[in-house]
Amino acid sequence: MVSRIKISYHKRLFVVSLAFSWVIILSFIGFQYIREKQYKSEFLNAQLQMYNCHILEVVEDGLDYEDYIATHEKPFVDLRISIITLAGAVVYDNMLPVDSLDNHRFRPEIASAIKHGRGYHIGRQSSSDGREYFYSATCGKRAIIRSAIPYSATLQELLKADWSFLGIMASISLIMSVLAYFMTQRLGKTIERLNRFASKAEKGEEFNEDEPFPNDELGSISNHIVQLYAQLQRTIKDRDLAHEAVMHEEQEKIRIKRQLTNNINHELKTPVASIQVCLETLLSGINISEEKRMELIERCYANNKRLRGLLEDVSLITRMEDGSSLFTKEDIIINDIISEIADELEIIPETERLSLHLNFDEQVIINGNLSLIGSIFRNLTENAIAYSEGKNIYISLIENNDSECHIRFEDDGCGVEEKQLSRLFERFYRVDKGRSRQMGGTGLGLAIVKHAVQFHGGTITVSNCINGGLRFDFSLRKQ
Repeated sequence: MVSRIKISYHKRLFVVSLAFSWVIILSFIGFQYIREKQYKSEFLNAQLQMYNCHILEVVEDGLDYEDYIATHEKPFVDLRISIITLAGAVVYDNMLPVDSLDNHRFRPEIASAIKHGRGYHIGRQSSSDGREYFYSATCGKRAIIRSAIPYSATLQELLKADWSFLGIMASISLIMSVLAYFMTQRLGKTIERLNRFASKAEKGEEFNEDEPFPNDELGSISNHIVQLYAQLQRTIKDRDLAHEAVMHEEQEKIRIKRQLTNNINHELKTPVASIQVCLETLLSGINISEEKRMELIERCYANNKRLRGLLEDVSLITRMEDGSSLFTKEDIIINDIISEIADELEIIPETERLSLHLNFDEQVIINGNLSLIGSIFRNLTENAIAYSEGKNIYISLIENNDSECHIRFEDDGCGVEEKQLSRLFERFYRVDKGRSRQMGGTGLGLAIVKHAVQFHGGTITVSNCINGGLRFDFSLRKQ
């Protein structure tokens, strides 16, 4: 199978433009050549017509035309002169006997002279002597004067076209061809790049050519098209990334909800099982002491309280995830919430409570939800009391500006291992699972703190203090 040779657009455009240009140029040269030859012929005819008119005056005045022809200077050497009647008969010829000449009425130059008063004919061979002549005829009232110049080297030189003009035109044509080559090459490259761009755009591929298009109208249009396509590609890419992010977020929500369901199920089993054992023991009719019966009832109450706390915490996190419309906002004074925390600590037995130290020099007001802001400080406080094994709690205002406030919450307890810090805000994550359940914790306290901070447009981090204990740094936006 013979493969088809593909010619570039530049070459095809150059060949077409070159052919079109040369057709125009050659037509112009041919037209100019004919015009120039016609001009020279008419100029030669005008010279002969003047001479014919002089002889015609002599003939019509009845003078001796033979003596005039013989004695007066002729405009050209070897000039043949014929005098012909209006009927076409030759009555005089300075080179041939008249009896050897036939009727000339239908000679082209004679017929034209009879009709128009004058006429000429280029390069016709004479039937009388076989030579080729340039004929010029002038018609008068009584006769026709015809002069003829034989085609010699002199006459051919006189009628020859001006080849210098043709050389100049050929040079100009060559220069135009070279310019056309470079112009079509530039245009062809732009078209070929546009073709490559169209091919890539059709396949949805990126167009990575960094070379700019030429600084002309076509280049400007090409640049705009490529830029629009690049913007479209970026938009599509951003859309796909956003779609992937949304899908990932949805999958993550599904995973978290599934994990939350599993964790809740796991957390519910222990208190439910404990309550069931206690109730079965009480209902079995076994004779037990009053002290043991009260112990079982107190155990049921403690596990029921733990279940209630778990359900409340799960409900709170779910509401925060469902959106801000479920929570009303109002202007809240953070200092008042911290004062309530201090009052609540005073109620706790001295052996169990921690001392609260405040470094809150300014009044801080934010627009938020009172319950959620209170849950931040209460959960951090309860977490420190239950797990820190420390003696003191420190709450400090680090920064307070028009847009947000930065608050630090610390204890002087034992802290946690560095590898566990990143997981403290996970739901149901416990550093010491057995001890956490003994303390009645649900495992959702710090998760609630993180969600409440994020609900108020802030961030929270946790780290170990240098001298022991945990440090929570968080921010809250004021609007």
